[in-house]
Amino acid sequence: MFVRNLFDRAAGLAGLILFSPVLLAAAFAVWLEDGFPVLFRHTRIGRDQRPFSLLKFRSMRTGSKGAQITAKQDPRITRTGRILRKYKIDELPQLWNVLRGDMSLVGPRPEVPEYVDASDPVWESVLRFRPGITDLATLVYRNEEEILARSADPEQFYREVLLPSKLALNLRYLRSRSFTQDLKLLLLTARYSFFPAGFDPRAIENAFSRKHP
Repeated sequence: MFVRNLFDRAAGLAGLILFSPVLLAAAFAVWLEDGFPVLFRHTRIGRDQRPFSLLKFRSMRTGSKGAQITAKQDPRITRTGRILRKYKIDELPQLWNVLRGDMSLVGPRPEVPEYVDASDPVWESVLRFRPGITDLATLVYRNEEEILARSADPEQFYREVLLPSKLALNLRYLRSRSFTQDLKLLLLTARYSFFPAGFDPRAIENAFSRKHP
């Protein structure tokens, strides 16, 4: 655990330095199209049910309200936001959350309080771990917005179908995770974030299922 935490902090700092040109360019693009603020702060539930403020580049218009989840072609999303979301650039500010210790590089994606049921044994198990920027469920469902757009009621579909599936993937991965597997997951996340063509969720899930029965 100590080594993992040390690696997270070091990688978070290195990532902020390495991606600083991308972070500055993204911030400028958000400001140019829709002004300030360029960052979006959102309360999420972290390890041991502790809330924290998650950072993202703002991809929706100032003052936007509505559902907590986002389907593809949501009218609230700006043109810049669509690009940032497509390549997952909007998530890069979470490297600061990693540096602060709120998050890890790899761990269950933190949810908004409305979707967390701390009395559920599954949630209880997931919340024992520090949340992350990526995990197996995040990678498998990287096209989540497209899936939600095909549903008549995206929020209900997310609560009743997608979220339980994501939690199950989280637990399967966490039960037998290793540092090597985390590195593999990070590399695949980076690959399909910047080069999404050819993404195959079943192939990704199968690749890890061999290690995680």
